[in-house]
Amino acid sequence: MSGSSRLSILLLLALIFSVQVSFSQKSKSQLEKEKQENLRRIEEAHSILQETETQKKSTLGQLSAISRQIEAREMLIKSISEEVDLLGTDIDELSQVVKSLDGDLKALKQEYASMIYAASKSRHGFDRLTFLFSAQTFSQFLRRLSYLSQYAEARKTQAVQIKKVTEALNGQKNEFEAKRTEQQKLLASQVAENKNLLSLKTKQSSVIKDLSSREKQLKNELAQRKQAIDKLDNLIAELIKAELEKERVAKSPVTSPLISSNFEGSKTKLPWPVSSGFVSSRFGRHPHPVLKGVEVDNQGIDIQTGQDEIVKSVFDGTVATVAFVPGMNSVVIIKHGDYYTLYARLKKVNVKKGQEVKIGDIVGEVFTDTDGISEIQFQVWKNNQKLDPEKWLMTKK
Repeated sequence: MSGSSRLSILLLLALIFSVQVSFSQKSKSQLEKEKQENLRRIEEAHSILQETETQKKSTLGQLSAISRQIEAREMLIKSISEEVDLLGTDIDELSQVVKSLDGDLKALKQEYASMIYAASKSRHGFDRLTFLFSAQTFSQFLRRLSYLSQYAEARKTQAVQIKKVTEALNGQKNEFEAKRTEQQKLLASQVAENKNLLSLKTKQSSVIKDLSSREKQLKNELAQRKQAIDKLDNLIAELIKAELEKERVAKSPVTSPLISSNFEGSKTKLPWPVSSGFVSSRFGRHPHPVLKGVEVDNQGIDIQTGQDEIVKSVFDGTVATVAFVPGMNSVVIIKHGDYYTLYARLKKVNVKKGQEVKIGDIVGEVFTDTDGISEIQFQVWKNNQKLDPEKWLMTKK
């Protein structure tokens, strides 16, 4: 194979690899974004956990925060593992390219040495001028001049090719070492995160064991919560019944159908009612985190957050009612056409019945209980139908 053909193949290989790396870098960028998001979740849960630990006893709030940290760390370890695998693929490809370039560089140098040796041997030690002027005819002189010109150009081309391949080889070797160093750092990070995860799971087991020893207390708390939820259900059911009766009497919607349409079009786009926090209890029926064989039926979602966190309206609407429900503290219900959003467990309320609110307006502040748990109950209804709030809120970035 000629030197020019070999160089063309090398350039093609470099182009193919650079395209592969660009795709890898895109995937790496996505993985890095996921990693940073998981680190944010871990820090957020850690901050909330510290608040719940001020009471020096195990609580369901602590368990929720620890479980959230475990979930985020498992996702973090998964993204690190994927990044390590991605780098492994890049390193393997780089190794192949380096090996190929190294072999071709040796071949080019051998060809170059052979070319010089052959030219020297063919001239029998004559210098250029002797070689030219020893021609017996003018035509032979011109042919020898052309040969020397071609020979000089070939040597020049070969030297350029050797330089290009050498530069490419050095570049690939540097990139290979950089990726290998990066991979080693990620592996060390993965080991550290696995240790953190093990520590959290040990802590989780300890909290569950402690809570399990207080089964009677937990059952009493669960019964109290059910009573509070029933009162909350009655409050919103009576409110919706009254609103529907108003529309029946008026024979037309009390509020513009456009509001309902706009709210419905905001599914998966509604902002969170608090700026920080996580879902500590999801919508619907699910097993109790500690009590075996016991199910919890949540009419909305519980969002565990920080002390004194501001609670905001998730959409434009009208405050339908402000009430106090034992076990749920202060409650605000906002009407959005046929839809309603409910904000419970507030220690302070900043709105009043009949007030028009905009998206992002302050509704109140979250209530913190004696266990140091700051948590709001958030619900979404369409007339008398309960909806899963998580399906309406935007995904946290």
